[in-house]
Amino acid sequence: MLIPVILSGGSGTRLWPLSRELYPKQLLPLVAKGTMLQETLARVSAAESVGEPIVVCNESHRFLVAEQLREIGANPQSILLEPVGRNTAPALAIAAMAAVTGDSGNTRANDEALLLVLPADHVIKDVAAFRAAIEIGRQAAEQGKLVTFGVVPDKPETGYGYIKRAAGEGPTYPIAEFVEKPDIATATRYVESKEYYWNSGMFLFRATVILDELRALAPDIYQACAQAFTAAKRDLDFTRLPAKEFGACRSDSIDYAVMEKTQHGVVVPLDAGWSDVGSWSALHEAVPADANRNVCLGDVLVEDTTGCYLQSTSRLVAAVGLKDHVVVETKDAVLVAHKDRVQDVKQLVAQLKKQGRYETLMHREVFRPWGSYDSIDAGERFQVKRLIVKPGAEMSLQMHHHRAEHWIVVAGTARITRDDETFLLEENQSTYIPLGAKHRIANPGKIPLHIIEVQSGTYLGEDDIVRFEDKYGREGQ
Repeated sequence: MLIPVILSGGSGTRLWPLSRELYPKQLLPLVAKGTMLQETLARVSAAESVGEPIVVCNESHRFLVAEQLREIGANPQSILLEPVGRNTAPALAIAAMAAVTGDSGNTRANDEALLLVLPADHVIKDVAAFRAAIEIGRQAAEQGKLVTFGVVPDKPETGYGYIKRAAGEGPTYPIAEFVEKPDIATATRYVESKEYYWNSGMFLFRATVILDELRALAPDIYQACAQAFTAAKRDLDFTRLPAKEFGACRSDSIDYAVMEKTQHGVVVPLDAGWSDVGSWSALHEAVPADANRNVCLGDVLVEDTTGCYLQSTSRLVAAVGLKDHVVVETKDAVLVAHKDRVQDVKQLVAQLKKQGRYETLMHREVFRPWGSYDSIDAGERFQVKRLIVKPGAEMSLQMHHHRAEHWIVVAGTARITRDDETFLLEENQSTYIPLGAKHRIANPGKIPLHIIEVQSGTYLGEDDIVRFEDKYGREGQ
């Protein structure tokens, strides 16, 4: 059985302002109707003998990941929550342990499991070629090999690491060496030699084999992860790794920890229109453009503009006389950059973090397991939000120390809890929640509930919440 292991960590800072720390690029629909996470699962789900996936993600993304999996009918055998990022070697160690023992950690569930490791933020245009490469890799993995997929380069690229293949007849080749990101002259030589591939970060191996190699080549990582997995707790649909034990593991990639040292590594060439969408210029190349080489998404108007990526999410973006630029508009930020400088977007994000700006962390519209809220206006001692509560969903029973709230229902029906009373509000009806009152909003209907919330008080931060009951397991958070 082939088990997809989807790595859905990372913050995608080079795609700011669309990608944010709490809503990163893998959770966005950047190149198709589905999000990158959903597209990753879709392209592998039709392969032969594929089991339910294991997803590794940041704890703060857990509800978004679970909802996106639910939308496409995926039923993951595990959603493993990392309390801190520790790179790919610890993530894959935990995933392999989950595959062979199950979440209980008591019985060996699948000694024969093959793990297909896929980052959730890649684009692959030729799915048929991708699946053909998987079948080649599966045969090698069944023989105990550790397979990595090397992307056949179509140009010199200084932003990727490379894999050099050793001599062989194919379709799999022994690995001669891994090399770091080269300069342009070295990258040109690599491409011309036909012996080098881009390091895709995708792997295929038997779960027991990778655990054996980790035990032999990186025993400290193996032991730390074994302790963390043993101490993991089941929480709703998630497996929550303990911060103390998992945080004690050193951070390392599977390339450094195992693949560069193992005697069992092989590379399968992959020529399938692959991209890791690591910048706005890479996204421009991944999305179909018009006759002027422009990609225009949303409400965009152009005149005498060529070679640009222009995206609007909430208002009109108009461009005149631009060439080879990126313009991305969100509700709370606008990025303007030349395509030659898009790698430097991460420097802007670093500046914003240094200033303590929220725009690096989240969008103005914030998603929660019950729905979303959008901060539409704010001033001294007040804030106005638009709340959308999904059918059948409810917020936690909560209280605020520093603010009162007025609620106005504009669509749907709300079931309101306020201290000891519970009542319904219909469209155009409103209520008041005094400071210190326990309260909850629930949507008992079949359509989304829309509420305008006016907050007033001395402090309006989201951390002024005391949760008493929560169906999503967030009490005390």
